[in-house]
Amino acid sequence: MAENNNDQTPSVRWEDEGMTTSYANVANATSSREEVILLFGVNQAWHGGQDSVDINLSDRLVLSPFVAKRLHMMLTGTLQNFDARFGGGNAAEGRASGAAPTPTPEPAEEASEE
Repeated sequence: MAENNNDQTPSVRWEDEGMTTSYANVANATSSREEVILLFGVNQAWHGGQDSVDINLSDRLVLSPFVAKRLHMMLTGTLQNFDARFGGGNAAEGRASGAAPTPTPEPAEEASEE
């Protein structure tokens, strides 16, 4: 009888040849029934008290709910480690202690279900 190897976890090899790197200091999220959409961009308004702020969106990630939940778990663990090492800052206001406030972006429009 053949041995069942379904209990073994396959090894993962990360291929990074085509990978790009982007910087973001603003993020927003929305979802539809079948996907979670993450928007990333850069706020270049360094002075407070402005009537409006333009955010230059650079990246959109579209995830399945399963992957979004896994990302949530990984980010939660990563940020708990960060807070333990460096302190929590003021995440509720989206900034490190003493830093200038970052404006809250308008929510992205809901993706239409097709």
